[in-house]
Amino acid sequence: MKPLAYRLRPKTFEDIIGQDHLIGKGGPIRIMLENNKLCSFILYGKAGSGKTTIASVIKDMYPQQSFLFNASTDTKADLKDIVDAKAYFENVIIIIDEIHRMKKDIQDFLLPYLESGDLIMIGLTTENPYRSVNPAIRSRCHIYKMNEITEPDLKLLLKNAALKENIPGIPDDVLDYIIAASSLEVRTSLNMLEMFSLLPPENRDLQHTKKIIGVKTIGIDQNGENYYDILSALIKSIRGSDVDASLHYLARFLKGEDLVMLTRRLEISAYEDIGLANPQIGPQVYAACEAALNVGLPEARIPLGFATILLASSPKSNSSYEAINKAIATLDEMKSMQIPPHILNKEIKGGAKYLYPHDYPNDFVKQQYLPDELFNIEFYKPKTNSKYEKALNEYLAPIKKELKTR
Repeated sequence: MKPLAYRLRPKTFEDIIGQDHLIGKGGPIRIMLENNKLCSFILYGKAGSGKTTIASVIKDMYPQQSFLFNASTDTKADLKDIVDAKAYFENVIIIIDEIHRMKKDIQDFLLPYLESGDLIMIGLTTENPYRSVNPAIRSRCHIYKMNEITEPDLKLLLKNAALKENIPGIPDDVLDYIIAASSLEVRTSLNMLEMFSLLPPENRDLQHTKKIIGVKTIGIDQNGENYYDILSALIKSIRGSDVDASLHYLARFLKGEDLVMLTRRLEISAYEDIGLANPQIGPQVYAACEAALNVGLPEARIPLGFATILLASSPKSNSSYEAINKAIATLDEMKSMQIPPHILNKEIKGGAKYLYPHDYPNDFVKQQYLPDELFNIEFYKPKTNSKYEKALNEYLAPIKKELKTR
């Protein structure tokens, strides 16, 4: 018999959870299909969020003219075979899994067909395509981010699955445990539900469920608590400079043995919460996290304890975090902004006058760098609760004053 996750794989958009912004009423993918005008697009998001499922539903709508291609394993010859199918159809749909792994020669071969519209590409990736996909491919596609699956969504799905498969008697604590143990992955949670269904009715409780699922689960500490709550408490305690609370939540999180998620969050905290108040902390925390991943548990607790104390006891500044967020938000709000011609290489070659700062006293000369539309904007606002950033503020203040006057 096929696994439960396979048997219950959605056949329509209505069966897919958590992605109404894309496939619900008014969602861009549904609008394309309703107007019979499918365009190339890339879906990106966490594993288990439904990327492949959405692509499969679309493939079922066009069974003769849609083809699967895996960028990790398939070759240029495989792609040529798919392209040959365009002789029989106005458009050919190619679903490319792991598109971030696509080799350059395959990209180059694919580009003209995307440009002409002979191929409609649906790319799938867990990586952010703005960093991992070739800009030439990216510019020919719409890019859509998948929502992360929420606990209420997953709970409803599991209850419906239990009804369809006639799996009675699921206690609430078992359901909550499966949701947390699966790290909110649909496929994993359904596989766990199937294991639960193998238990005899008299053993359908939390204790027997933990045994049959067979994981000292990633995502849960020994008391069955959701690891996202503990991880959030850890980062908030670090941000609040409570060293003892930080160590307490670190100890609780280590019970789940998920070093990858933990080290990722500690490294982010070094730059988000401490930042320019202690610029050396980023490399220090990175080195500690790499050591933890290298030695594994139980010894990983030693460098992770070091990193956590270092983070919690350091002065804090989120000024660089706020600065880049503001810079990105400004791009979203404003349309076209021209780079001043005197700092464009092609204009300089044509005679535009660029002033080389190192030729002037104190390696500074007044000239405009920002587009006119942003002339008076200030993204970075230094904090003054640490020696380093206070010194930065003293250095930058007169420079900013010069740059902001015409």
